[in-house]
Amino acid sequence: MTVAVVLRGRGETVTLSPDLSVADAVRLFAERRIGAAPVMEGGRVLGVFSERDVIHCLAARGAEALSLPVTEGMTAPAITVTPDQPVIAALSLMTRRRIRHLPVLDGERLVGFVSIGDLVKYRMDRIEAEAAAMRDYIAGA
Repeated sequence: MTVAVVLRGRGETVTLSPDLSVADAVRLFAERRIGAAPVMEGGRVLGVFSERDVIHCLAARGAEALSLPVTEGMTAPAITVTPDQPVIAALSLMTRRRIRHLPVLDGERLVGFVSIGDLVKYRMDRIEAEAAAMRDYIAGA
C-alpha cells in the first residue's frame, strides 16, 4: 500500500510560516499535540521544523533561540515522499535518514505530512487484518 492510503480521511496539515518564532512553534506543537510541521512559503516546502530542532536550537543558542524564526533551526532541505510511494519504502527512508516526519508532495504541492508513528500504525493494522483473515480462512477450512 501507498502513503496516499495513510493520508485518507486526515484533516488539514499544520504548517509553519518562515517568520514564526521558535517559541510560537513550540506553543503550536503543544496545542496541537504534534512533534513537527513543514515550513512553507509561497506554496513551497522550505524545510521541516521539529522538536529535535528546538533542542538543537536551545543547545546552540540558549534562551535566545526562542525568539529566532523557525527557518534558523529547521532541517532543510526537507526529505520528502510522494503519495504513490509504498509505505514500507517511506519507513525505510525514515529509518535510514533517522527522521520521524515526512512531507508528502505531489510535484511541488504539499498534500500531507506523515510521522513514523502514522506509518507504523498503518503497517501494524494491516498485519493484524491479514492475520485475522488467515485465522478465519484456516478455521473455515
